[in-house]
Parts: sequence; C-alpha cells; structure tokens
Amino acid sequence: MGRYPALTIGDLSIKYPVIQGGMGIGISLSSLAGSVAKAGGVGLISTAQIGFREPDFDHNPKEANLRAMESELAKAREIAPEGVLGFNVMVATRDYPDYIKKAVELGADVIVSGAGLPINLPEYVEGSRVKIAPIVSSPKSATVICKMWDRKYQRMPDFVVIEGPLAGGHLGFSKEDLALLRADRKDTDQEYDREAYDKEILETLAVVKGYGEKYHCSIPVISAGGIFSREDMAHHMSLGVDGVQVGTRFVTTEECDAPDRYKEAYIQAGREDILIVKSPVGMPGRAISNPFLEKVAKEPEKISRCFRCLEHCNPSTAPYCITMALIRAALGDVENGLLFCGYNAWRCQEIETVPEIIKDLCE
Repeated sequence: MGRYPALTIGDLSIKYPVIQGGMGIGISLSSLAGSVAKAGGVGLISTAQIGFREPDFDHNPKEANLRAMESELAKAREIAPEGVLGFNVMVATRDYPDYIKKAVELGADVIVSGAGLPINLPEYVEGSRVKIAPIVSSPKSATVICKMWDRKYQRMPDFVVIEGPLAGGHLGFSKEDLALLRADRKDTDQEYDREAYDKEILETLAVVKGYGEKYHCSIPVISAGGIFSREDMAHHMSLGVDGVQVGTRFVTTEECDAPDRYKEAYIQAGREDILIVKSPVGMPGRAISNPFLEKVAKEPEKISRCFRCLEHCNPSTAPYCITMALIRAALGDVENGLLFCGYNAWRCQEIETVPEIIKDLCE
C-alpha cells in the first residue's frame, strides 16, 4: 500500500492521491488518462482541440472535438473500466458550456477547469453526479470562486486544484508575479521562493476549509505545478493538501499519447531550455526552446485561417496560431511546433511507465 491515504472526492475513492494533469493538444488523451486511472490515480483527457485528427477538423473543429471527446473517453474506459476518468476543460475555450455539457452527457467522473475562473460551471453540470473542480492560483482566486458559487448556486467545488508557478502551459500568474517568485530565473539553483508559495498554499487551504465548514463538508485540495519527485510530493502533502496533480513527468511515459519525438524533446532539454513565453492569447506560458520560438520572436507567422478555439485570441494581432503550433508538435514536428512543458521538464531523463511513476511518488 501507499504511504498516503486514498483520495476521497464525494463518493469517489481513488487509491493513490495523484491526478494526472490535462495536457493539450493531443498529449493527454485516452492512453495516458486510461493508464493513470488503471494504476489507481485520476486520469484527465484534455479537450483542447481534441479532434485535431478527425477528417473534418479543418472545417468543423467544434463538431470534431465533441465527437473525439466521446471516442477518447470510451477508449480510456476500455483501459480502466473501474478507474476514475474525466476531462480538463479550459474556461478560455470558445463555446465552453457546450464542452462541459458534453462531458456530463458522456458520464465523466470529474471535470477540472482552469485557464480562467469557471464562474458558471455549476450551472452546466446541474443534476449530474460529475465532480467539478476549479483551478486556482492564489487565496484570492479561491475566495472569488467559492464566494460566487456560494452566492449563485449555494454549492461548493467538489475539490479544488491549486496550480503553482512551476506548472506547464498557460500559467495563472502575470510575468511580474513569476519574476517575483523567481520561477523564471536562470542565475540560481532555487527555482522559486518556495517559502513564499508555501504560504500561498496554506492561505488557500484556509479559504477552502472555511467554506467547507459553512457547508458542513470536507473539500479536498490538490496541489499542482512542479511536482516531479517523491520528495516534491512529500513536501506538498506535508502542507496539508489531500493530493497532487502531476503533468510533465507523465509526458515521458510509454503510455503518453505524445509522439516519440515529443517525448525525446523533453529528455534532451536542459534547464536553460525551459522558457517563459507569451502566448498568442496574451498569457505567459512555459515551453521548451526550439527553432519555432526563435523564429516567431523575430517575425510573426502568417495565420491563414482561424480555428476559433479561444475566446480572447485575435488572429490579426497574434504572432502565430496556437492551435497549429501545438498540433505540429503533437504530430512530431518538434522543430516547428510549440512544446508546452512544466519547469521540471529538464529532469526527464528516460522513458518510464505510468505505474512506475505512481509507485515512485506514493510508495
């Protein structure tokens, strides 16, 4: 058995308190999510342009995505019939409510939602058994979401994910915040001021606990961002969280849906190759340095068509199409694609398996 108690989310019992982070486009699909759920964690399928391999994606991206949600969840269920599976859905997604309602219709066990605050999420899942969690980055954002859900829906999150400054992809911090936390400094061995962020986690835990007491329930809190080793997990669990969310380390597994060249880019990356970049949607993100990022830093890439994937992306001012950049990477063109990653991607040294990682973290 593991050294940590099972993670309980409502009527769901998860053997190991590990949630696999949602990674799009095409990185956490049925194979990775199903394998994590089979190994005793929570598997999340990213809905971000999930239908990119569907034949009609270019012309009907939304319909292709909704169709792929069904097929990917079905394949994950085949891998882990008794496992806990769900979707990660970005609030910034255009037609966000339709993706949530599709997840409910398909019988997802959980929905985790970030890249914005999911203010109206309870409305879209009303009457269902699905467990819902906002991703927050601070006590302030946790307070906002709990206060809004309390006032509008008289309910609380089933669990809360706190995502820290070392996470991958789009980050819930300004570039100034990241500089303050020293998450993007290269002149020190200390990646960020851990003590300062530990304080943020403790304050967020207090906020969530307070609202849990009001509703006479316990709301599990999951810590995310930069959790790579058993020491990282032990530290976060020692703060009082109920579990951890891990993304980057699962990329370099046999079961991950990413192509081999994508996984190899993680293994080959050094610490100096992990960069904070400005996404076309205006948010900072973390990615691996490559010729594509060097090229678009000098000259914007011509956008020939818009997939209307995100609410706040303007193709006339964006330096490149984030959908096409992520798809190229997901198809193995790592020189001309965007390789989102967590800060610890440079610590990936070899191809592992999902059960090996979960056991290493928890046992």
